[in-house]
Amino acid sequence: FEQGLVAQETLIDDSPTDFSGYRPKNFDMGYQGDVSIRQALQLSLNVPAISVLDAVGPARLLARFRQAGVTPILPVNKAPGLAIGLGGVGVTLRDLVQLYAGLANGGKAHTLHDGTEPANAERATATILDDQANWQITDILSGVKPPEGAARRGIAYKTGTSYGYRDAWSVGFDGRYVLGVWVGRPDAGAVPGLSGYVSAAPILFEGFVRSGLAPVPLPGQPAGVTRPRRDDLPVTLERFGSGADGLVQATPTEPAPTIIFPPDGARVDLGTTAARASPLVLKLQGGRAPFRWLANGKPLVGIDRRRSATWQPDGAGYSTLTVIDAVGRAASVKVFVE
Repeated sequence: FEQGLVAQETLIDDSPTDFSGYRPKNFDMGYQGDVSIRQALQLSLNVPAISVLDAVGPARLLARFRQAGVTPILPVNKAPGLAIGLGGVGVTLRDLVQLYAGLANGGKAHTLHDGTEPANAERATATILDDQANWQITDILSGVKPPEGAARRGIAYKTGTSYGYRDAWSVGFDGRYVLGVWVGRPDAGAVPGLSGYVSAAPILFEGFVRSGLAPVPLPGQPAGVTRPRRDDLPVTLERFGSGADGLVQATPTEPAPTIIFPPDGARVDLGTTAARASPLVLKLQGGRAPFRWLANGKPLVGIDRRRSATWQPDGAGYSTLTVIDAVGRAASVKVFVE
């Protein structure tokens, strides 16, 4: 945003891309096609993130980290590569909270203190983003869908999951408070199924509720900042593309949607004999977003660009679950709920 490379509604391609041998994949192994910058950030799409970082430069991102007082752990004697944009660098939860505190503070990062420092410890302050770019990012993050069952609290937040299901994190903030959550094993072992959105975000939202602190509205729109519709963007901001250096070579493939959970023929124990059965998490791969889910021919509420959804069965027995993608391709599984 600072360099004028993109606007919130600029279109960017999310499809398999080769960055001089580096081929990032999305967490769900699927691709969305054309999305806006807003959607790409809200959905944590990896290919668009690396496309923009490739234009900005990983060294510049690392310099911003250090300006904020964060010292990432990098491989010895190696220059930062594009992978740092997807967590390919060592940072602590405290580092993440310090970075997001900078967003919450209008782009100005302060060194965090926990009360164990000397009374005269220096409180360093550094500008990591100008106020206009900072507001653009905060505005996007404030629109991220809350986790299942959580109410909107007027917070801006983000989630992440490290390679190999070792770390799940979520950091959020309102106009005054910042909260960070990490979920994982202390020995860095893998936890199958771990994800920031499913595992850490619910704790984040519950933490804000249990804190007892009254919500503080996020800062308002700075003077001079506009939020144009896509139709009103100048030609240079309508679509983000690769530079003339030829480093990005798109090789788009678009497999049909496949439901990967629950598998066809599965028996799923959701406790339907209890007062309220547990919801069933549905997951798919492939296809073109957005998606519509159906249970026994009846649409679930709304359509979504995510490749996961939840379904609340109304009783035990066989059910057919179907997903339809944006171009009409469908996949179905039959499961027995008990």
